[in-house]
Amino acid sequence: MTRLSRLALSACAVAILAPALSHAQLFTLTKEQLIELTSQNPFERFADGRPKIPDALMERARGMSAEEVWAGLNQAGGGARGGAAGRGGAGGGGGAWRNQYEDGFQVLHPKLKLVGRAFTVQFMPARPDLDTVLNAKQQAKGLGRLNNQFAIDMLQPGDVLVVDLFGKIGDGTIVGDNLFYYIMKTTKTGGIVVDGAVRDLEGISEMEMPAYFRKTHPSALSNVTLTGINIPVRIGNVTVMPGDLVVGDPEGVYFVPPHLVEGIVDAADRVHIHDEWTRKKFDEGKYKSSEIYSSPRDPALQKEYQEYLTKRLEELHKKQ
Repeated sequence: MTRLSRLALSACAVAILAPALSHAQLFTLTKEQLIELTSQNPFERFADGRPKIPDALMERARGMSAEEVWAGLNQAGGGARGGAAGRGGAGGGGGAWRNQYEDGFQVLHPKLKLVGRAFTVQFMPARPDLDTVLNAKQQAKGLGRLNNQFAIDMLQPGDVLVVDLFGKIGDGTIVGDNLFYYIMKTTKTGGIVVDGAVRDLEGISEMEMPAYFRKTHPSALSNVTLTGINIPVRIGNVTVMPGDLVVGDPEGVYFVPPHLVEGIVDAADRVHIHDEWTRKKFDEGKYKSSEIYSSPRDPALQKEYQEYLTKRLEELHKKQ
């Protein structure tokens, strides 16, 4: 990239963030900018423009396996090679979605499925001149210091706090047991994903909320500056957008763009119904596995399966 190109790119970034910076005193997006960056979102939005995936759809997403999310994202980008979504079709992609999964976390409660809407927060290594200006403007408005609590107090029910702490461990603890408890009570079914650390492991282990973090450390959060709220952030190899569906299991975490969620969930439902019907037929003890799985060869069984699929899908949709 030429020096002129870099200057032009920097100018564009300043132009995008400047109106929001003057309003909120830290890097964020105006409602219009957030809507533009998430223009494919088919759902309602929060007041700030963040996509609001419906609660009913998030509840259905709790039944998805990691493999179903993976296959659905691959198929949405045109890269699926069979598998779960290949039977039902996720649809609505438009481009490859290869960077939506991150692992390598410590998982607080491996048996608890993490499902919620991404509320993104960005920290950077502390730099005194930037820190001084941002906090002076905050305090002039009577808003207090820019710290983790400032962002945490903005959480809504169903949110997952997704924090870019650039892998910081010592002095990189986003919460301890008290703030963990607050998040659990505020988000209700949410959780935490942090590219950094947490503290008070003994205390938070007793609380039933999903949490994904790199390590634990006894120190408090320090030597960092809160630089962004509900902006694109990086968690490992993933770019996370505000409002993404966050799905975590014992293996790792997926971040699903809102416009792909319904197609992936629908495909997973079809797979679950297929597996349900397959096991019912196996229970009858009359068929070999090759006659039933993965697609029945006999026309009569094909008809029976399609009728079963239609009936079960109708039942599921009535519950929404």
